[in-house]
Parts: sequence; C-alpha cells; structure tokens
Amino acid sequence: GAGRYNRKAMAPAVRASDPLGLDGFTFADLHDPGRLRDLHHAFTRDVAAAEPELWQAWTQYAEVPEMLTASARGHLLVQMAPHVSRFVARLFSVGDAAAALQASTAAYDQLFRFKIDLVRRRALPLLKAGAHVVASAADHARVEALLRAEGISDLWADLAASELALARAGCTLLDREAALTAAGAEAPAEAKAAVAADIDALKRWAAAHVHEPRLREWVVFRFPETIDAERLVRVQRPRADVPELMTGPEASLRRRQGFALTDGRYSPREVLSEIHYCVLCHEREKDSCSKGIRDKAGTVSVNALGIPLAGCPLDEKISEMHTVRKHGDAIGALAIVAIDNPMCPGTGHRICNDCMKACIYQKQEPVNIPQVETGVLTDVLALPFGVEIYGLLTRWNPLNIARPYALPYNGRNVLVVGLGPAGYTLAHYLLNEGFGVVAIDGLKVEPLPRDLTGADGQPPRPVRDWSELYAPLDERILEGFGGVSEYGITVRWDKNFLSLIHLTLARRQKCAIHGGVRFGGSLPIEDAWDWGFDHVAIAAGAGRPTIIDIRNNLLRGIRKASDFLMGLQLSGAFKPESMSNLQVRLPAIV
Repeated sequence: GAGRYNRKAMAPAVRASDPLGLDGFTFADLHDPGRLRDLHHAFTRDVAAAEPELWQAWTQYAEVPEMLTASARGHLLVQMAPHVSRFVARLFSVGDAAAALQASTAAYDQLFRFKIDLVRRRALPLLKAGAHVVASAADHARVEALLRAEGISDLWADLAASELALARAGCTLLDREAALTAAGAEAPAEAKAAVAADIDALKRWAAAHVHEPRLREWVVFRFPETIDAERLVRVQRPRADVPELMTGPEASLRRRQGFALTDGRYSPREVLSEIHYCVLCHEREKDSCSKGIRDKAGTVSVNALGIPLAGCPLDEKISEMHTVRKHGDAIGALAIVAIDNPMCPGTGHRICNDCMKACIYQKQEPVNIPQVETGVLTDVLALPFGVEIYGLLTRWNPLNIARPYALPYNGRNVLVVGLGPAGYTLAHYLLNEGFGVVAIDGLKVEPLPRDLTGADGQPPRPVRDWSELYAPLDERILEGFGGVSEYGITVRWDKNFLSLIHLTLARRQKCAIHGGVRFGGSLPIEDAWDWGFDHVAIAAGAGRPTIIDIRNNLLRGIRKASDFLMGLQLSGAFKPESMSNLQVRLPAIV
C-alpha cells in the first residue's frame, strides 16, 4: 500500500520526532498514554491560570456531574471548548489557520442577518397567497447599483461573491434606515426617501428571485418547507394517459454515472445556514435532537409515521456543538462531538439521522444536523495536521470528564470479531480503557503504509494534509475495513472517512488488525482462549445475509444483496481499469 496515497501532498516532510508548539512535546508523544497524561496536566494548568473561576466550576462538575442540571453542563462545555481549541491550535501551530476559519465564519454573519431581516421579514410577505412578484427595470437598476458599490459588476459571474455582496449592501441599508429612524425629525427627508426606495427595490427584487433556479445554491433564498407526512417524496406525473407513471422533479435530478462520489456534502456556507436555523435550545433543556421528544410521563413520542422520536442514540451534545461552531471554532465543536461520538467519521451525513427526526421542528423541515456534524469534521481535516487533531481528540479530550485521556496497557486482551461500525467503535473504547485489542474480520483488510501506522518500535509519521490520504471513490483502494460501511454503502457517502478511522485505530500501540480470519473456522474459539485472550466480543451482526422467505431463493442466478455488493465492491469490479468480472444478466428483478 505504499504507493496508494498522494505523496505530492507530503512536502514539507514532518517527522514523529519533530517538536510541537508546546515545549517538551513531540508528535510521537501523542501516541504514548503516559505523555497524554502529561499533556492533560499542561492543559489544566493553562486553564486554571487563564480562568480560575471556570476551572473551579469545571473541577466540581468533573467530581460530581449529577450536581449540575443538563443546561448548566451544556453552558460549561461551551465555555471550556474554546480553551481546548486554543490549546490544540497552539500544540499543532495552526493558530493562523484556525483564526482564518473564525474570520470567514464571522464574514457570513451579514448573510444570515440579511436573510432574516430583509428576505424573510420583508420580501417573503409579498409572496403570500401565491402572489407573483416581478421586479421592474428600475428595481433591477437600483440593485445593480448596490452591487457595483460592493465591487460586483456582474451578478451572474460569481454567484457566491454576489450573494455576500448583496447581503452586505442590504445590511448597510438596514443600518442606515435604523440610524435615520433614530434621528427622527432631524434626519433629512431626501435621505429617508432614498434609503426607503433602495430597500423597496431590493425587497421586490428578492421576492422575484427567491425561486430563481440559477440561484438555487443561495442560502439567503433557502427556507424550510412544510412537511406533509403523506407526501414526503415529491413526484411528477408526466403523462395523463398513464397516471401511475411517476418521476422525480427535474430540479433534483442527479445523474449516477460511474462510481465517483455523488454527494459532496454541504459547503461551509450551507452548514452555517443550518446552524443559524437551529434555535440552540440546550440552555432551556429543549434539545430534543439529543434527548428525544417525550410526553409529560417521560414516554418517547412518535411522529405521524409511527417512528419513535428518541433523539441521538449517543446523546451527542448537538446544540452545544452548533453554538461553538457558530462562532467559527471547528476544533472546539469537534471536541464536543468526540465526547459521545469519537468515531464521528463513520456517522453524520448519509449514515444516521435520528437527531433530525427528533428535531424541535416537527411541522417543517428539520435542521440538517448530520450535515453539520460532518461539516465540523471536514473543517478540522482541512486545517494543517487536521488528521492528527482528529486522532488526538479520540485519545485525549479534556471535555470528556469520564475519560480525558487514554489509559496505559492493563495487561488484559480482548478479541474483537468483526470490523464494522460496532467492532471498530468497541475497539476504540477498549483501547482507551487500557485493554489490548486484536480485531479480526472475515474480509481481507488491506494493510496501511507502515510509516503512517508506525512499525518496529517507530512512532507513526505525522500527516500534515488530509489530501495525502484522500482519494476519489472511483480510484480508492477498497481496504476491507468497516464491514457493511465498506461494501454495502453506495457512493453517496465518502468512504475516505473509513480510511481515517482505519488509520486512527491502526496507529494504536496495543491494537492489531487482521483480515481474512473467519471466527469459528480459521480461528476456533478454543484457540482464542489458548492464545491468551481474556474476552471475545462478537461484533459481526451485519455479516449474515438476509434470507428471503420465498421458495428456491438460493437457485443459480439469485444473489443476496450482501453477496452481490461484496462481489462488486471488494473485487474492484466497478473500476474502469479493473480486470475483475461481475456477471449480471438482464432483465433483473430487485
């Protein structure tokens, strides 16, 4: 596997022995449990010196968590997360990159102010009752003048820049309007008239362009729609003579040509739009996305489709994550996620949405929380040493009062059978508690480059850029790691996140990963005890194919879904350059 990664992204080379931004620590120390304890002590000294009152409240919380209400715990987390972020940024010397992310986030504040104060409150009311608004030539001229004042000569040349420029112009008008109103009779009448005319023109222009297809990506024109439980999927019926014929809306059509990633996820601007849509209700303990929606008796409620609204099964602190990321702090937000969901590359967008189902918005589109979670991870990975920052937060996270840093080896060994989501998550938690872990899977697991994982007593080489590990899905080597996540999930989800989890676990000192081992076959349970394992954990639930309850369902030509997908994915049959064959005879019945 040495040639599989993008080696062009490796300059300048970084060694494990190189010093970090904190005196006395190297990259190699971040993989040593003893040094993680020292790192934690350095962090606690920093916080205690910077904010003694916060640190005193935090230590009391850590000693007796039950003494605080959920809202008080959330408030403490939001206060402590920036300290973790600043410490990590100093550790990896990425303060400038983190500050740039914060500045770019602040630049979007005007975008969302414009969306609420002008588009939603002034433009959308013009469209009530299905009214149609047409912007006049004079309206267009005024809007173009506003854009020119912001440096935009052609709105359509760069739509992203134009959206920001329009928001800035709109917010400037709102500020001028407020100042003239405050001045009262002393304000010049002509100035009031000019501002009112510009706002009216912008208001009509926005109302006329809310549904403009070319501006579909503008977040200022994106508003939640009412949910109809009986019509969750929009369809069109193109032929009156064949009323049962249905197609999806043309606007949402996405071609599925080839095996490249078909869903590139939300942009940072779109992620922030979802965060601004969230009501950030953890301080009122109304964060149903995390805790679920319950009746007065405490019973979990169900929605119109009968689905229980239990919220996040991990009790992830979602509103707190949103609050911290809203201020531009992706590292602090990821640290909050990693408290309850350290294996977050394997969750989020396209994987789970229990949080969305239990969102406080039940009659309109919910906040797209999985997109935010994955966006936070992506923001951190985009930083220099983002891979190392994520990996560190799985082993050392001061926000996790139950286990702030991984424990040293305790002499006990566990055999984990299955390397799907259950297996790799269990392996992570066992390693943090000090157990030795040998993880096996029936699939062949491709080895990772030895310099990245560490070998022969040498620590792992640090990864500066996420692009070194990243590969297009139609070129990526199928690693066999991740079980059903590797072979069963389609190219709507970015499987490079599996490679990130694989690398994170393979780097652990007391973790060994072996593929092509069938428990009960090539490895009988008796051998496991003879080899000194203290416990065997079975995490192979998804490996059993679903047997369909029809006669002759194992005849030649009939393929089980898991068998078909494993043959397609793990043989590389989907790659243009592959010589593997996967025969499919048509017509096919699914």
